[in-house]
This record gives sequence, C-alpha cells and structure tokens, in this order.
Amino acid sequence: MTDTPLLKVNDVSKFYGNRIGCRNVSFDLWPGEVLAIVGESGSGKTTLLNCISTRLMPTTGSVEYHMRDGSYRDLYRMNEAERRFLMRTDWGFVHQNPADGLRMTVSAGANVGERLMAIGDRHYGKIRSTAIDWLERVEINAERIDDQPRAFSGGMRQRLQIARNLVTGPRLVFMDEPTGGLDVSVQARLLDLVRGLVNDLGLAAIVVTHDLAVARLLSHRMMVMKDGNVIEHGLTDRVLDDPREPYTQLLVSSILQV
Repeated sequence: MTDTPLLKVNDVSKFYGNRIGCRNVSFDLWPGEVLAIVGESGSGKTTLLNCISTRLMPTTGSVEYHMRDGSYRDLYRMNEAERRFLMRTDWGFVHQNPADGLRMTVSAGANVGERLMAIGDRHYGKIRSTAIDWLERVEINAERIDDQPRAFSGGMRQRLQIARNLVTGPRLVFMDEPTGGLDVSVQARLLDLVRGLVNDLGLAAIVVTHDLAVARLLSHRMMVMKDGNVIEHGLTDRVLDDPREPYTQLLVSSILQV
C-alpha cells in the first residue's frame, strides 16, 4: 500500500425525507485494501455503497478519488461523462444479481469484450483472446465464449460478471452482496476466486455483505452499520474477535450459534 489514500469519504449522508439512509460517514480507503461494510438488512450499507460509487447522490458530504494523474477529484463535481468513463475503466461494480451487471442477450465473450472496447480496443482478435483468457481465469471453459449468460448457472454468471469488471484492470471494485443467493458450495468457490484475484491484481475493494464469514475471508478492515450509522470500525479480525459494541457482539454471537 502507498501512503496516499485511493478514496477519501468525507461526512457522507443520505436522507429520504425524515428517514436516514446513512449519516456522517467518513473513512479513507487505501490502494490494495479491502473494506467490508456489514450490517443487517436496512442498516444503510447499500445506500452508503451507492453514494460512494456515485450511483446515488448524497444529501451532504464528498467523495474524493485519487486519479491516475495524481490529482484528487470530487466525484460529485465531475460531469456525467467523466463519471461514466471512470466506471468503465478504473472501477468495477459487482451486483448481487448478475443479471444487473451483464447483458443477458449477448455472448459471454461480448460481455467481457465490451469493456475493452470502452477503453479503445478495436482489434477483434485481441479482444477475443483477452476474453478467453479472462473466462479461464474465472474458471469458465473457453468453449462457452459464444454462449449467452442466460444459459449459465448462477455461479457462472457471477464469475462472468467478475471477469467483465476486471478485464480493464480497474483499481477499485465495489461489490454488493457478491455471494447472495448462491448455494453454500458455490459461495465458497466464488469467495476463493475473488480473494485470489483481489490479491493477485492488488485491487482495492469495498464489499457490502450481511455475512460476517464473507467479511472475514475477504476484508482487511470492517465497518459495522446500524440504522444508517457506523457504530464500529476497525481491522476485521479485531472487530470479529473482540467486538466492542453490543450490536456487533450480537451479530457475531448469532453467527456462532448457527
């Protein structure tokens, strides 16, 4: 990790009338670091993720991103074209439902290749070769390159979505419940794959999950949210092994009792 944060989140809040989505959240994310945001349904974790990734405009606060030229840019002061370009090149977003992050009616190869075309690649042979390489990296047989995602299992769709997001060499990936809805055996295989790719590529990632086992396996640091507020924040092993807040203790004990 460098001594310069990749992302600086400053007092981000989102209100829906009188209802709190998230309130006064601040943290830095460092290159190569994985941060897990955990909490029960309705805790505000997905609202926060959507604000940080500019999918949702916050009520107050700012998010600054360290650009490749060394400057910091306030994401909310960028124009729409600049944000879209950042999302296609320097960022990835892995949805809980792979159908939300894939084009279901084009081939697996085209799903991966589209991201390459977005950054200027035009050579068909090179694009197809890179797509094959990434399918194999996410454990999809290269022979399936011309199959559409709707012919894939849920686990294969999620792996394809990961390949689509990582093919451009992003520095930051957002993941919203990446193992949600998958069978336990499929979850374990996917988590091993994600952990390996994150480590190999030196990615920074923000992972939203209600599953503390996912947080422990993937993240270096963890934030616990309740009612829109961050109530505990620290190194993942410390938070899980020695939780200080009663709510975090309850979350941890409920997992241990399962």
